[in-house]
Amino acid sequence: MTTMIDSVRRLTEPVGSLGGMWMLHQEVLGPCREAGYPNGYAYYVTGRGGVLGDVDADVVSSAFGFFHTSLVRKMWEAGVVVEGARAAAARYGAACAQFGRSRVAGFGGNARLAQLAGKAADGADATGLALFAGWRAEPRPPDVDGAVPFLMHVLRELRGSVHLLAVVASGLQPLDAVLASGGEAQAALFGWPAPYPAVEADAKAPAEALTDTLLAGLYSAVLTEAEAAELAELVNALLQHVGGGH
Repeated sequence: MTTMIDSVRRLTEPVGSLGGMWMLHQEVLGPCREAGYPNGYAYYVTGRGGVLGDVDADVVSSAFGFFHTSLVRKMWEAGVVVEGARAAAARYGAACAQFGRSRVAGFGGNARLAQLAGKAADGADATGLALFAGWRAEPRPPDVDGAVPFLMHVLRELRGSVHLLAVVASGLQPLDAVLASGGEAQAALFGWPAPYPAVEADAKAPAEALTDTLLAGLYSAVLTEAEAAELAELVNALLQHVGGGH
């Protein structure tokens, strides 16, 4: 029988891919200049962090976790003046749904996937998970083809917020976690200045294990093992649909 932690691990890659493929895509970021944003990075930071409200950049940085604070401040302050934090989040969330609609269209499991993903998102305890809580509270697209990609983003923010807690709890520095995941190129993209410390390839292993354990507990409170296994099956099938058809 598939255990909850098995399902959590099966969800990691497809939720990460489906929930994140839109975020920095040119199809999403390209139109931001027409709305008045100076660049795509400012739009990303303000749009993603806008669910936190009209706050200081340090609040956004604390929720993002893995980006250098100076980069977050620069992009937040450049973006939030355009239309405000909540409007930016609404625009960004609408872009998520629009990006996903044509890609998930035709997948036969969309209705059930939306039901299970919604149940997981709505029922998860959001204590300490500010960015996830903010996105969960945003209005969802009324159509299934829009709701599915939006919910994949929400579940991605759930894991991301839990993972940040796990990294901190395991004693790993955010920069070291970035280097262990994506190397120096990702560290530079996230605004961290060189030179970079040497980090073991398995430095994140304890944090990853703790992330899975914490997520399994959150999912167990709202889904049965059978429902979690079904959710993992559907999400993996959707990733194949999206990858194969688009």
